[in-house]
This record gives sequence, structure tokens and C-alpha cells, in this order.
Amino acid sequence: MSQSWRISRRTVLKGLGTTVALPLLDAMQPLRVLAGEASAASATPPLRMAFFFVPNGVHMPDWTPATDGADFELPATLQPLAAYREYMTVLTGLAHDKAKANGDGPGDHARSAACFLTASQPFKTSGANIKVGVSVDQYAAQQIGQTTRFPSLELGIERGLQAGGCDSGYSCAYSSNISWRTESTPMGKEIDPKLVFERLFGGPDEAESREARHQRDRYRKSVLDFVRDDASRLQRRLGKTDNRKLEEYLSGVRELELRIQRAGEEVAIEQPDMEKPTGIPKGDYQQHLRLMADILALAFQGDHTRIATFMLANEGSNRPYPFLEVREGHHDLSHHGNDEAKQVKISKINLFHMEQFAYFVERLAAIKEGEGNVLDHSMILYGSGIGDGNRHNHDDLPLLLMGKANGKLSPGRHLRYEPNTPVANLFLSLLDRADVKIDTMGDATGRLENLSV
Repeated sequence: MSQSWRISRRTVLKGLGTTVALPLLDAMQPLRVLAGEASAASATPPLRMAFFFVPNGVHMPDWTPATDGADFELPATLQPLAAYREYMTVLTGLAHDKAKANGDGPGDHARSAACFLTASQPFKTSGANIKVGVSVDQYAAQQIGQTTRFPSLELGIERGLQAGGCDSGYSCAYSSNISWRTESTPMGKEIDPKLVFERLFGGPDEAESREARHQRDRYRKSVLDFVRDDASRLQRRLGKTDNRKLEEYLSGVRELELRIQRAGEEVAIEQPDMEKPTGIPKGDYQQHLRLMADILALAFQGDHTRIATFMLANEGSNRPYPFLEVREGHHDLSHHGNDEAKQVKISKINLFHMEQFAYFVERLAAIKEGEGNVLDHSMILYGSGIGDGNRHNHDDLPLLLMGKANGKLSPGRHLRYEPNTPVANLFLSLLDRADVKIDTMGDATGRLENLSV
């Protein structure tokens, strides 16, 4: 490959109804003249943002480190992330005041989800006149989302209603959405891995994309079959390193495609009367979570999007966890009344959720990009809008930030802030690092200090 041959960062592989974005390749790097020779410069990789939500709070004694700074001991719930301690910032003392009642009476679960990324008080209604605020991910999507095919990606596991009452007079829309494009418009999440995959790899022409899906289903073809010629032409011009990167990425696309197909086939076998497999693993929560995590990792790797939200369950979820020997519902257990046996079970659920998050973190760390990996170039917030599920408190929230944000964060620390410091201050600080220009949001009082040293 000629050293001077470059391709655009937005180059994609195209075929009938199919578009496959590419990972960051050396051939996409800008050129610089060094000692009279053209060479690839180390461009700044794209910065990714993601927000993971878990419902019903956590068992805080197993979450909060005992000491501050860099020498803290990992508590039980954070142990799955031990290998990625250098990427970890544990945040203590932050609060969502607008998730509190503030005169609106009961409904802490609905408020906690609605406020989680908006830092705004939801209007109490079970009707269509819902109102809260724009979420941090959508502030980012509005300003920098157009750099990718999808300004943002909203994922989840449990279906959510957009109407009707779900919590003490609050609309179900509040409990099942964390991403809000406007103060009255939630960004509905997708829970079917197959549909997300088709959305990512379908072409811009919807009619052509439908025809491609029909052909793939009829002849059991892969999306890669439709872009094979385009890929071959590109590979003939790439160097060895870029060819290896491209092969690894395309292999990941195909492996994920096969897993989604197998998940759908398993549903068809168990329920032969179903009209069509949805691709959602029946009765296998962990497989569902990991399929979605793999799709999100692939979306980041291929630069389909740089902004995402992921609800591991809707707020107030009463899902049981029999595979953990926890047969009671999650929400019911969260009202533990200081019963030790119930708290042990809550900790099991918290640990399971963290293990799934650690799986996603590991996937990002394994994707080499530039001089680092995708986790180096990300900032991923994980947490809940409730502290202890029994107290329904919205102060001292369990919040964890992963990634180095292209060197704009200094992780590997437990940071303790003054009680009731607004979470919105964190959001503004993250947006600053993503070059999103916004003066304030929600109940922010400023920027969060000490995230970088």
C-alpha cells in the first residue's frame, strides 16, 4: 500500500441494502511530513459515551470503598472490574435532588429513572402530558451525533410502555426510559438484538434494506455476503496491519450475527407456533444482556455511533433471578427492611449486573485502536437513580465511571464529594470532555472537580 493512500474515516462497505461501517484503520489517519517523508500521524480517536442504568438501587455496604483516593480496596460488588481498576472512577456523594418528592408524594422509582440522565423533576402524570428534561446523552447527540450514521443508540432488556400508570400516579414512560430527546419525548429503547443488528447494518434505502433482509432470510446469507466485493477491493489496497484489523472486525460481525440467529432458532424450537423468531433469547437474561453488550461494542468499534444508553432493566423491575437462587422479585427484595437474608440476595443481583457490565468493559478493552483501545477512548457511566432500595433515597448514589476519555479523565480513584453534590455537575463535566457546548442542565451548580489531575 502506498504510504500516501488515505481513506475517509466515514468510508463504509456497501452492498444490496447493507452498509458496514469500518473500524479505525491506519489508512484513515492524517498525514504529516516528518524528516521529508510522508507518514501516518497518530490522530485522536473518536470519544465514546455510554450510560448504563440498573434499577432499585444497590446494597451500598458492598458498593462503597472504605477509603478515598487511589489506594482504595475494591468492595464486593466492584470485584468483577478488578482487572480494569486503572480505568475506574468510583463517585461518592452525588445526588439527584429532582428525583426526590419535592411535594409530589410517592413515586420514587419513576422519578429516579426519569431523572437519571436529565437531572430534572418529572411532571407527575399518568397521562400523555409527560414532561421532564433533555438527557445528557441527547445533548451530546444534538451537537456531535451527526458525525456518525446514528446520532445515538438506545438499548434495553425489558419492554416499556409509553402510557398508563406504573408508579403512584407517574406514567410508565418515566419508569422505562432514561434517554429524552426533548422534555416530552423519550427515545424509545430497542430490546431485540436482531432488530438492532439489522438497524446497524441495513442500508439507508429502507426498501432496498427490506429486500436484502428478505434475501438473507431466504438464502440464509450473512450481511457480509452483500459487501464481499467491496471488502475485497478495499483489502487489496490496505497494508497488513489494517487487513488484520478489518478481518478481526468482520469476523466479529459474523460471529454476532450467528449468535443472534441461534437465539432466534432456539425460540422457534421451544415455541413452534410463533410467527417469527424475534432474536430475543427466551428465558436467558444473561445471554440477552451479552448479545446487546456485544452489539454496542461492535457499534462503537465500527463508529456506527458514539453515544448510547443501556437499561439493564426498567426501574421498579420485579424480575426474579432463579439462576442465582434468588426466586423473589428484585423490587420486592429491595424493600428488605434490613433483613440480612434479603440483603444477601440483593448483593447477588448487584454482583450479577456488575459481571455483565464487566463483560462489556472487557470487550471494549480488547478492541485495539490507535495506540490504545476503545476503553481508553470512552467514558462509560454505570449506576442507579436510587441509593438504597429500602430507603428510596436519591443522595449518595451508586455511580461508577469507566474509561480514560482520550486522556481527559484520570481514573483509578475513589472520589468523595460533598453530600448532595448534583449529578448534573458530572454531566456537564462529561459533556465538556466531549466538546459539547452547554452552559447548564437540570439542577447543576457548576462542573464536577477533580475528575482529571
